[in-house]
Amino acid sequence: MNELEGAAVIVDLVRSRQHADRALAQRQVIEALEVANRARAALIPLRPTVGDEFQGMYATLRDALAATILVRLALPDDLDCRFGIGVGDSRDIDDNAGNPIRDGSAWWNARAAITETKSREDDREPWLRTWVSVERTHEHLADAAITNAYLLCRDQLLATQSPNSRRALLGQLLGETQREIAEALGVTQPTVSATLGKGSASALSASTQLLEAAR
Repeated sequence: MNELEGAAVIVDLVRSRQHADRALAQRQVIEALEVANRARAALIPLRPTVGDEFQGMYATLRDALAATILVRLALPDDLDCRFGIGVGDSRDIDDNAGNPIRDGSAWWNARAAITETKSREDDREPWLRTWVSVERTHEHLADAAITNAYLLCRDQLLATQSPNSRRALLGQLLGETQREIAEALGVTQPTVSATLGKGSASALSASTQLLEAAR
């Protein structure tokens, strides 16, 4: 039995039934997931499971947070995803033709987190896309509360970004130079510098880099 400890991630497509071409939408989500898979080491890479749901697992909550912002920035402008992150354990209880059935507190918590995300999104925080859940008795309960406070701010700032700002942020977080970002966007390097220097974009970049520095 394969047992892991870390942060499980459940992803689903926002307003999935409203997309005229659902197959195209799912392919575009998979492409965005692959951006995160290439950039962040995962215990279980982000992959489709069933319907509009995708799953993966990371060794640390920090890695899961970094992966989820990359996915959101890599998505096309007309698509968005929500994320439930659950800290705990994972174990394979069956392996049917290479497709293991996974169980454990990380997955239960991730399911609770994505349910909470949807509830808050429908109620009072329409910009929210990400939430973290742990067991009530878990030693990281306080960390989860602090992380969710951060996510409320992060997701609100992400909701305000223009398409070019999102692409510039993604390039920066992937280690691209401003010249490379400018060439990809068809703009000048000073334009990229100005975009990334704006308050909200700068805050998103700095907060993500602070998480990286704590690795």
